[in-house]
Amino acid sequence: MTTPPDDRTFRREMATAYRSGWHFIDLVTAIPRPGDSLMVTLFGEPVVVVRDDEDDDVRAYRCLRRPRGAPQPVRCAVRYGMIFVNLDQRDHQLVEPEPISATPRSA
Repeated sequence: MTTPPDDRTFRREMATAYRSGWHFIDLVTAIPRPGDSLMVTLFGEPVVVVRDDEDDDVRAYRCLRRPRGAPQPVRCAVRYGMIFVNLDQRDHQLVEPEPISATPRSA
């Protein structure tokens, strides 16, 4: 029989394993008109997803509970009519693959 992890270990595992990925929020049809918003809780943090008035773009913000704290922008993507957010603050850069030479080794 295993012992359950303590709260600190659980939070650390959640932060490293799950926060750094893209998470499905809802379909883009949930916020059809400019100015519509959607409030969700992701890993205990409230996140607001808003359809922008100016360019009809979908944006996400983390709601801070600090006094006078402005909402922090969260990376948001719409793919195939679905809204995804990423809470990780680190900058994810796409790495270009190195070209592979087609020269056979037995030549």
